Amino acid sequence: MSVMVARKKVVRKWEKLPGRNTFCCDGRIMMARQKGIFYLTLFLILGTCALFFAFECRYLAVQLSPAIPVFAAVLFLFAMATLLRTSFSDPGVIPRALPDEAAFIEMEIEATNGTVPQGQRPPPRIKNFQINNQIVKLKYCYTCKIFRPPRASHCSICDNCVERFDHHCPWVGNCVGKRNYRYFYLFILSLSLLTIYIFTFNIVYVALKSLKIGFLNTLKETPGTYPSMVLICFFTLWSVVGLTGFHTFLVALNQTTNEDIKGSWTGKNRVQNPYSHGNVVKNCCEVLCGPLPPSVLDRRGILQQEESTAQEESCPRGPSAQEPTAAQGPGGQAEESSAQQKDGSLPHLTAVPVPSLSNAEMPEEKQLTSGELPVPSQDAGQAEH
Repeated sequence: MSVMVARKKVVRKWEKLPGRNTFCCDGRIMMARQKGIFYLTLFLILGTCALFFAFECRYLAVQLSPAIPVFAAVLFLFAMATLLRTSFSDPGVIPRALPDEAAFIEMEIEATNGTVPQGQRPPPRIKNFQINNQIVKLKYCYTCKIFRPPRASHCSICDNCVERFDHHCPWVGNCVGKRNYRYFYLFILSLSLLTIYIFTFNIVYVALKSLKIGFLNTLKETPGTYPSMVLICFFTLWSVVGLTGFHTFLVALNQTTNEDIKGSWTGKNRVQNPYSHGNVVKNCCEVLCGPLPPSVLDRRGILQQEESTAQEESCPRGPSAQEPTAAQGPGGQAEESSAQQKDGSLPHLTAVPVPSLSNAEMPEEKQLTSGELPVPSQDAGQAEH
């Protein structure tokens, strides 16, 4: 007997989201697909700090102060926390239009622009939006089928429109946008302080050791000092510190990297930035301390929850089902009796079906009326005995 058993399979929205992002931990972690440089970032930070804690920290804690490794550990943990928060969070991805919404937007555009003659180029799909008494253009995204909000842009690497798009940073393995820019800025700021801190105390360590055993002997005694200093000078002081200064300038103006590269508010346009408050403190408070908007993706929302499968379940047959019917042939009785003998039970006595004959076909002395039972003759009984 087959029984239909319904099984519920939970399919969450992150499994069906378009774009080139990868998700982990059931949609809680969101990153870009190209994560190789992000692993390199982790290796450089962990490797440099491991060399510093292994070789210099113990000597400096004894000779100078035990607060040196403590402060270095605080900076290291803060930099790692902000890095992971930047890399694993939603930067502000804007959902794509549903088919019905995209069709409605197309109808709206056609009604506005009218029919374009064949061979002519259609007009650009742009909407004008006023912000602080200044006109801002909203551009149409042909991939997401939406008019992008102000300051949003489509990332070609992640294939998503990101709100207040700043740039795509391969070092953190994610886009930098409205929802994770403050963590990105705090990451590069803390990383700059950490590397300057380590570089400074590397020089102090080498100077203290050189006074006792000489410079060359110091490098031979602590082989981790020289590589760590080279890594910090090359990868950090020239890049991370400069990047921190550049983003500090952008935060003070309430401007994004994308807007600065395109020259949206400078250069030929000579248009005043409508998002700037004209005050450095107010701009910094808005960018770094303003309310963090929630994610509009709803990655862990349930998309569908249904699936049914069939299972075969054997049910014991009742006594009426075990009794053979008159339609069963001798083969069925033989199989049934053999199965009963295997079980060790006595065979059931069943009546042998007699072919039906009409009274005309039977001999005269053997013809019976309906309702009579045949009585065996004595000769037949003796023969059987």
